[in-house]
Amino acid sequence: MKGLLERNAGASSPGSASRLLLILLGVFVLHSFAQKPSTSRIQASNRGILLENLSWDEAEPILTPDRVVVIALGAESKEHGRHLQLNNDWVMAEYLRKRVLAAAPVVIAPTINYSFYPAFLDYPGSTSLKSNTARDMVVEICRTLAAHGPRRFYIINTGISTIRPLSEAARALSSEGITLTYFDFDEIDGVVKQVQQEPQGTHADEIETSMMLYIAPATVRMSKAAKDLHPDRPGPLTRDPNATEGLYSPTGAWGDPTLATREKGRIVTEAAVKAILSDIQNLQQLP
Repeated sequence: MKGLLERNAGASSPGSASRLLLILLGVFVLHSFAQKPSTSRIQASNRGILLENLSWDEAEPILTPDRVVVIALGAESKEHGRHLQLNNDWVMAEYLRKRVLAAAPVVIAPTINYSFYPAFLDYPGSTSLKSNTARDMVVEICRTLAAHGPRRFYIINTGISTIRPLSEAARALSSEGITLTYFDFDEIDGVVKQVQQEPQGTHADEIETSMMLYIAPATVRMSKAAKDLHPDRPGPLTRDPNATEGLYSPTGAWGDPTLATREKGRIVTEAAVKAILSDIQNLQQLP
């Protein structure tokens, strides 16, 4: 900078050099502010705050008892038929997380990408924690953050089997004065029934595939989608047609994803976002 100013000073008047110095200082200040928001500007924002982007001293003043902490939960390695990616739930969770970030003044902690998914382990790439492990992970995350102030937590849940460890985690935390609530797809069951055409379906089906056509269409291989419905049997999904237990599914899906459309996905996804934001608002109003 010094060399530039000296060269310009030799070719122009002192006033020009002063103006150049002010311009350069202005650029430097703007650049500094753009690198990382100050704590005061973070607190004044009506948008959410990504916890991972802060330093600990910036996190300290925003982790207050009146602040809701939101955590997205979605498997990053779980089968979703032949037409959806293993990271399907994680992609959905990240999308819903971004929608909350833009609409609610909450602290958003990093996404959890493993949990309790025992029904899909017959398919390569699928992973699952034990139920008590999934429960304890959520409890420990909330407990350690609560030690610095927050007492209200919300999980953007994208699974069904995850309800069990989440409900147990909520009970465990409540005994410590910490409130945990979470999204359950049953909250939008009425909307789902309005658009659903398949007679049955719970996994990588018409509804879930429709949501992904709306959220992340590049991740959907509709050419590989296939109707996969067979007589119900108790147990997890299985690729073995001769198994005495389990729900036979050669594709790993359960439903009819061939009926999926982006418009159905838009309706269901927007209903989910509305329900999640409503849940968070209700949680914010708790004493």
